[in-house]
Amino acid sequence: MGLLAGKTALIFGVANKNSIAWGITKAFHTEGAQIGMTYAGEALGKRVMPLAAEIGCEFVEECDVQRDEDLDRIFAKFGERYGKLDILVHSVAYARSEDMGGRFIDISRDGFKLALDISAYSLIAMCKRAEPLMPNGGSVMSLTYYAAEKVMPKYNAMAVAKAALETMTRYLAADMGPRRIRVNAISAGPIKTLAAMGVPGFRTLYKSFEKAAPMRDVVTQDDVGQAALWLASDMSRMVTGEILHVDGGYNVLGLTASEEELRELDK
Repeated sequence: MGLLAGKTALIFGVANKNSIAWGITKAFHTEGAQIGMTYAGEALGKRVMPLAAEIGCEFVEECDVQRDEDLDRIFAKFGERYGKLDILVHSVAYARSEDMGGRFIDISRDGFKLALDISAYSLIAMCKRAEPLMPNGGSVMSLTYYAAEKVMPKYNAMAVAKAALETMTRYLAADMGPRRIRVNAISAGPIKTLAAMGVPGFRTLYKSFEKAAPMRDVVTQDDVGQAALWLASDMSRMVTGEILHVDGGYNVLGLTASEEELRELDK
């Protein structure tokens, strides 16, 4: 019997085999969860369908999280098929390239609204529809990043969206807790995903992370998957409203310098 045997999970945001959401999906599948997946657009569907087949997932739906009718359809269809929802995973984020990189002061009004709508408000929209399917409680989790807490180069509009997502995590935890629904977020270190590779300067950030993080190693999709597994399981039944850092300890540092750079400071 796996940790998630008898549980159902609906996962938003799988894009390809390198997605953090795919690392989570694999961990859930290994531990016995019945899984549903969504994807954004036909192009990504061609990448997601083979992954779904790999784990025997029969519930795979296209979804534009900005469309209430799409969300209504997916949650209704999931409820009809499985009767309940135990785990909801929000791994959805988007900001226009022109609103990342450059100066923060140059973020456009429309770009700001778009990043907040897709990357943050969508969590509220999903929770609203998930709640009726969780009569016996459940676990909701999203993916965030350290740029929500401290300034990270080039994140700009996405950093604001992630900060909003973290605040929403706390408010949703308070709102849904009486129904035994836990809401948490995972703040993962930099990982080579499709979305991350589009962030200006990501490659430089990725290289420096391994040298500075206390664990002296990079974070993988599987590392996040294991943390998500704990949040999804009954082992975390009294944990809610938390931002769980899976970043090798990077977030505890006041000075993010490599050992070589520190030796230079001592000279």
